[in-house]
Amino acid sequence: MAIYLFKGRNADGRVVNGQIEAANTDAAANQLLGRGITPVSMDEQIVKLSLSERFERSANLGKVESVELIMFCRQMYTISKSGIPLVKGLRGLAASLRNYTFQRALEDIIERLETGVELSTAMRFHPKIFNNLFVSMMSVGESSGRLDLVFKQLGEYMERDLNTTKSIKTALRYPTFVLIAITIAMGVINIKVIPAFAGLFANFGAKLPLPTRILMGISEFFVAYWVYMVVIVVGGIAWFLHYTKTPEGSRWWGQKKLRLIVVGDIIERATLARYARSFGLMLNAGLPISNALELCARAIDNNYLGDKIRGIRAGIERGEGLYQTHLVSGMFTPLVLQMISVGEESGQVDTLLGEVAEFYEREVEYDTKLLGDRIEPLMIVVMAGFVIILALGIFLPMWDMYSIQKQ
Repeated sequence: MAIYLFKGRNADGRVVNGQIEAANTDAAANQLLGRGITPVSMDEQIVKLSLSERFERSANLGKVESVELIMFCRQMYTISKSGIPLVKGLRGLAASLRNYTFQRALEDIIERLETGVELSTAMRFHPKIFNNLFVSMMSVGESSGRLDLVFKQLGEYMERDLNTTKSIKTALRYPTFVLIAITIAMGVINIKVIPAFAGLFANFGAKLPLPTRILMGISEFFVAYWVYMVVIVVGGIAWFLHYTKTPEGSRWWGQKKLRLIVVGDIIERATLARYARSFGLMLNAGLPISNALELCARAIDNNYLGDKIRGIRAGIERGEGLYQTHLVSGMFTPLVLQMISVGEESGQVDTLLGEVAEFYEREVEYDTKLLGDRIEPLMIVVMAGFVIILALGIFLPMWDMYSIQKQ
């Protein structure tokens, strides 16, 4: 795609100037004619790019963040509600985007729309940006003629989901940094500090205390085999990341991370909040229950719970009710099950699922605020144990040396 500076006349005969982005001059002229402008002259503009921008464009390494998709949904809601034609609105958004990957995707969608393809079908060609949930909601919006409402609902859904994810990451940031700092400190002490004291203690000639002998043995092991340890750790991490991407590994990790100390329960409730929010959103949009459940199983990003949701779907297809299938899944508390039962009886399942999502989200928000208070004592105990072992191992023989010198 290139940018062309044009000069032309509109329907009233007045001279207009501006710039337009197109694959070539013919495409640019066709776009102008479609806007009611007769081109008089057209010159390609040379855009100077930085080295990083050139590399990104050549390799197309850009990533579309959740914040950018939320802003896209908000802008498209405004555009759709105000009655601006879809292609014209998308073209204006594409021209204002800084993310080259997202811009290219929208330009491709615009080209497909101009050939008569539907928006949901055009978005399906960019699965890394628009997932199955997004595409399915677009399809429902097109069928019902409420595309503006769908964009609004998707924007609100993604914003809540992003806020929950951010709150969990923020709560885990402090303990993660502490553990990394302790690991680095242990490596430096074992490789640099303890060997220096070992030479001093060797001249002492007396029998060293047990904590000191343990520390020196660990230090000698680190010094002799640190290269192999690094290789094993890096290889183990690489194997773990690869294994969790396999179907079996993702299910195993999906179950295990729900049982992690302190944070596992928060992760489970945040995942269930995402399920309830997305399920209610799709039911409100008019998707069939069976299709909505399958999309929810993919959207929650946990294959272990995804299998349970597919079990709910299988029960629904056998003719069982929502309450019964959710009860059998074992995923929800009695209070949440009662809310689902009331929603099923009153015919307001989507509304009650929204209440379930808010219930879980409030719990997650409250627990993430207390997460630091829960983890801090554990961190203090770990650091205290590390300092005590180090102090005993190094200072006990030094006290013995001081006592002998006094005699």
